Amino acid sequence: MNHRLFLACAVALLSAVASTVPAQDAARGKDSARVAGDSRVAAPARETGEAAPAQDAAPLPDTYRSVALGMDIETVKEKLLADGMFGYRGDRDVSLLPFANRALIETVGPSFIRRSWFQFLEEKLYVMIFKLDSERVDYYSLYSSFVAKYGEPKSIDPARAVWSDDRVTLSLERPLTVKYVDVAAFKSLLDADTTGKAASDVLREEFIREF
Repeated sequence: MNHRLFLACAVALLSAVASTVPAQDAARGKDSARVAGDSRVAAPARETGEAAPAQDAAPLPDTYRSVALGMDIETVKEKLLADGMFGYRGDRDVSLLPFANRALIETVGPSFIRRSWFQFLEEKLYVMIFKLDSERVDYYSLYSSFVAKYGEPKSIDPARAVWSDDRVTLSLERPLTVKYVDVAAFKSLLDADTTGKAASDVLREEFIREF
């Protein structure tokens, strides 16, 4: 994937989180339950009309298989080499992005994961993106599994469903991509970008006043 396209996707993801629209619950019938997974389907409402108790949602994950957000780049390399799911080939899959203190690992997998991207800020992993094989797994199955584990998404539209808390943003995007983002690290990037733009605006005004 082109590095600029990768960064554009990451920024679009944060924008989607920032402009979240509350997900709409499916209409409930008196004796129907929202489908959330094979073993976690909510119980029907009682005959008295009292709503069935909601399942407790699990915390959003910051780890996929053995790779976790916040890991340093050398540890991530070791984890990828030990797991054939990712198809990591060593340092030839690592590249430096045209930004200070940023690196990218891009791999091509042989199975359910077709491609993976691991992006680092100051050598710490803050974004994981997995493009899945849509012939082996489907969007609805993943969505149902996510809802069963983590509850209803914070926002949903035809392109993506997004779950988010103060630590992690997890998104499921069509046709079939899963993204994990470290919220604090991403926010620091946005804050730095805003500060840089503000400084640039000041310099511009000073330049204009010189005439």
